[in-house]
Amino acid sequence: LGIAATFDPAVMEQFGKIASEEYRALGIATALSPQIDIATEPRWSRFNGTFGEDPDLSTDMARAYVDGFQTSEGDAEIDGGWGFHSVNAMIKHWPGGGAGEAGRDAHYSFGKYAVFPGGRLADHMQPFTEGAFKLNGKTQKASAVMPYYTISTGVDPSGKNVGNSYSKYIITDLLREKYGYDGVVCTDWNITYDNMGIDKFDGKCWGVEELTVAQRHYECLKAGIDQFGG
Repeated sequence: LGIAATFDPAVMEQFGKIASEEYRALGIATALSPQIDIATEPRWSRFNGTFGEDPDLSTDMARAYVDGFQTSEGDAEIDGGWGFHSVNAMIKHWPGGGAGEAGRDAHYSFGKYAVFPGGRLADHMQPFTEGAFKLNGKTQKASAVMPYYTISTGVDPSGKNVGNSYSKYIITDLLREKYGYDGVVCTDWNITYDNMGIDKFDGKCWGVEELTVAQRHYECLKAGIDQFGG
């Protein structure tokens, strides 16, 4: 939020360049960031990790952040903008994690639902589709996407209410086919584990609680997931 409050994407990109060199110096090649959710719910505990409530500003900041992290220049470049200073950006949380019902935290079962009043899902996806998927730099798009834990209520036309990583509509139909994303899709952490209670910080298998752990993995793979986080 602090860098976004400059309203200057160039500052955000400079941050990305500096941070990516620090990451690579430590041997880290992938960042679990940026968090480009639209902050529509001020009670949400992850509000401060976003670029704010404005879809246009968040789009510009998302593009700048990913360009800064992924792009290597000059002698550091190997090919296509990738090189010795490049860090894969895993943008999150598809299709928008900032719309948790009543601001509840989706790390717990009492926060498993996301709602999009007025059908404004497109606003939440904009930083992805128009920002991180349309970079100014040579790497062209963020190399990885993380769906959020939440059940995006009323989004799937089939009426299937499951966590985003379990939804073929959200992962394959929307992300892959409609928006042409061909990078890595990695689940959020521990979504295939059992959840042991409404206030327990353990598994986050929202919408598929009745399935076995093996069945949950299979459902994610059928939805189009590449990698399991955690």
